[in-house]
Amino acid sequence: MKNILEVSGLNKSYKDFSLSDVNFTIPEGCIAGYIGVNGAGKTTTLRSILGLTKKTSGSIKLFGLEMERHEHELKNRIGIVLDDGCFYDELTMSEMKNIIAPAYTSWSEQDYMNYLSRFSLNPKQKISTLSKGMRIKFALALALSHKAELLIMDEPTSGLDPLIRSQLLDILTDYMNEGGKGVLFSTHITSDLDKIADTIIMINNGKIVFQEVKDALLDSFRIVKGDTKALNEDTRKLFLSLTETQFGFTGITNHTLEVQNCMPNIVIEKSTIEDIMLANINGGKE
Repeated sequence: MKNILEVSGLNKSYKDFSLSDVNFTIPEGCIAGYIGVNGAGKTTTLRSILGLTKKTSGSIKLFGLEMERHEHELKNRIGIVLDDGCFYDELTMSEMKNIIAPAYTSWSEQDYMNYLSRFSLNPKQKISTLSKGMRIKFALALALSHKAELLIMDEPTSGLDPLIRSQLLDILTDYMNEGGKGVLFSTHITSDLDKIADTIIMINNGKIVFQEVKDALLDSFRIVKGDTKALNEDTRKLFLSLTETQFGFTGITNHTLEVQNCMPNIVIEKSTIEDIMLANINGGKE
């Protein structure tokens, strides 16, 4: 299976924050969820991939080609949905489209009009009057109307109501069903990724914590609840994070069998992506 995106040794330094040796890949046919709390480095990574921020060092390849050497060709194959939209508020959607469309050799006016109809968007409406949900839908219409092979999305569902979020996830599913596509989906709303992601990549403090197939990740971690009397120096080491109260403890572990063998009378529950993300942060591991 071919890699659509390869990020190797990516570094970017600011005065008070740095990306440090970021490495991950996205194979063809994969929706990759890029998770982390606000300020973890998600947006800096995406902006570096897109060339909107100049990286300090490292390699970024799309479709096997170096981004720096083939920027124009590669950007023609990427669809971009950024949280801030990057639109001119005083223009109508039609006027904004007329500025963006000529940049793409594979622009399809028919696809664009179909998406506007599907999203119930009026092309004559001014961008300044659009709600957050409508802005995201407009950005998605633009991104999907030039036969993009890789869709890069930065917090696209942040601030949206559940119905619109569900509609956007359905659109991503339809997009992937066309075949030969990939998605890099940056978000801190991990419940969206529970539904559609194939791979989860976590970043914290500018460093990659893990890249795992979603189903394998969820299978490897469990929430454990029990009496604090069962905790000792050895059993504590089996947990990524622990919370203790007078009523008992709750912990996250990827050593479920060991915990079961040495701690009787515990309750074991499935974990979510959010549980695992917070455990990695609260447990102090990078």
